[in-house]
Amino acid sequence: MLTINQLHATITETETPIIKGLDLTLEPGKIHAIMGPNGSGKSTLSKLIAGDEQYTVTSGDIQLNGQSILEWDATQRALMGIFLAFQYPIEIPGVPNDEFLRMAYNAKQKHQGLEPMDPLVFQDHLQNVCQQLSIPESFLERELNVGFSGGEKKRNELLQLAVLKPAVAILDETDSGLDIDALKHVATGIRSLRQPTNTFLLITHYQRLLTYVEPDYVHIMMDGRIVETGDKSLAMALDKSGYDGFVSAR
Repeated sequence: MLTINQLHATITETETPIIKGLDLTLEPGKIHAIMGPNGSGKSTLSKLIAGDEQYTVTSGDIQLNGQSILEWDATQRALMGIFLAFQYPIEIPGVPNDEFLRMAYNAKQKHQGLEPMDPLVFQDHLQNVCQQLSIPESFLERELNVGFSGGEKKRNELLQLAVLKPAVAILDETDSGLDIDALKHVATGIRSLRQPTNTFLLITHYQRLLTYVEPDYVHIMMDGRIVETGDKSLAMALDKSGYDGFVSAR
């Protein structure tokens, strides 16, 4: 579904190399997790896939369903089904959550040549999605992320994900700052949204999220490359040894 081949990338302004020959394939219906120490390039990778212009691809390719996306801007990538949940979701005062979701949904409908959904019909749809994810309907009336706790912001991004139904969902440290209850809510939401037609990439420092999500693959990233891939047991081993122990063992 998403294939990354020998990707090299730099910070646009300074031309500092960040991604250094990275290969990764995300298959439909699978959950992948990337773990790695600070500065290994995990968040940079997520932004590169989403089309952040702060970074420049110098060689290699990123393909969505066999088609290169390097010439697409961030908007086109989003419309084609790439979704990035931020580590720190921004607040947008004055924009009701339900209105934001309806505009985003209908923008995708238009891009696919489909009719926009009527506001009243969409409101019913939103309520059904909230019930599916056990998210309070009061979320819909609030301004986008304004006054939300950290856990509420992450659950709100899951609501966005459920409404937009992207092909590729990238969650950048979605467990950051969450207490155990919020973490369980987020993990349950991720599992419920997994489908044969989508794929997830979870970026995290810690094994605790993966205990609840149970990814199909765990990748270790260091110095801009994937250095090892395994199942969830790899995350458990890493949790015991730490990255220093992992490097020593290799």
